[in-house]
Amino acid sequence: MTDKELVERAFTMLERSYVPYSGFPVGAAIECADGTVFTGCNVENAAYGSSICAERTALVKAVSEGHRDDFVRIAVVGNSKDYCWPCGACRQMLYEFAPGLTVLVARGDHDFVTLPLHDLMPHGFGPKDLEQEGG
Repeated sequence: MTDKELVERAFTMLERSYVPYSGFPVGAAIECADGTVFTGCNVENAAYGSSICAERTALVKAVSEGHRDDFVRIAVVGNSKDYCWPCGACRQMLYEFAPGLTVLVARGDHDFVTLPLHDLMPHGFGPKDLEQEGG
């Protein structure tokens, strides 16, 4: 699958977003090393803190299906004029499972840029940071 195809898969999720409060649909598609792709959309809630972003939806779907350490790329898209960057909570969740992940972010005209997750989270904290010496 090409980068453009992964981005387009993410765009198909915009129509499934549940965004009655922000009116800002987001779609995501995360690819595993074996080529499996899991998609997600943002789902809002009247108790705003209970809302979930598209990136985390796709990631949690993948993890719940047995994928944990084989993520290679994620596309995050929105209908915005600027690129649809993952929020801090999403960056942390992605870093937990795939610190070497490639992130593709797109804007409403389907133009996208590609960068490593490390550029979005240069001093990330993950499972390796919990390992204790001499244990």
